[in-house]
Amino acid sequence: MPANFDIYIPFVEHLGIRLLDKADGIMRLRFSARPEHLNSWNGIHGGVLISLLDVALSSAARSLDSACVGATTVELKANFLSAATDEVLGEGRAQRAGRSLIFAEGELRRPDGVLVAKGTGTFKLVYASKGREE
Repeated sequence: MPANFDIYIPFVEHLGIRLLDKADGIMRLRFSARPEHLNSWNGIHGGVLISLLDVALSSAARSLDSACVGATTVELKANFLSAATDEVLGEGRAQRAGRSLIFAEGELRRPDGVLVAKGTGTFKLVYASKGREE
């Protein structure tokens, strides 16, 4: 069972991402870096940061429909604006829901409020197949 998400996402558990709150198209998370999350300059690796954005944005999208069992990332873009070395707070906001795709945007900040990264993404919600046990 998920530690703090409504679905089990092994990579989220591996990174140690913590859900602060998720409802009505908005998701907030907290991440505390460990040594293996750092790059050669002792900043949080860009791959970890893009993963945090992906989780924040897709979770915001998923919060619009409790019947979905996941979200597939169709497109994701990020701009990295400053370094972070230990803790990051993230927020994702679902901006537009169409018939099959949801657009979301969000950002990552250091605890002092400094903007670390901004991202946008498009997501497709996933639903359980009929006749298949989940």
